[in-house]
Amino acid sequence: MRTIALLLISNVFMTVAWYGHLKNHLKSPLWIVILVSWGIAFFEYCFQVPANRFGRLDGFTTAELKTIQEVITLVIFAVFSIVYLEESLRWNYIVGFAFIGVGALFVFKPW
Repeated sequence: MRTIALLLISNVFMTVAWYGHLKNHLKSPLWIVILVSWGIAFFEYCFQVPANRFGRLDGFTTAELKTIQEVITLVIFAVFSIVYLEESLRWNYIVGFAFIGVGALFVFKPW
């Protein structure tokens, strides 16, 4: 559970760092946006690295950790794009995300 909690926090920082500037900061010089994004991303790493280490100690494989991270990223991104960026979540996005979810099921199914 600690791995997932840390990955959730990490992905919030990551999403803000990567996409937060797209709403109202397109007029800011790119070098400033890059520096601010790197500053935000620092906190992403402060949660991502321990999440992966704890996950590995808790028995997750690296493929499972990456899959968990990607699914969390999609969920956080979808909420962020709707709430903060005020974009609509189109049906084809949902279908594409669902396919990724099905892929995640294959990673975690004990074959």
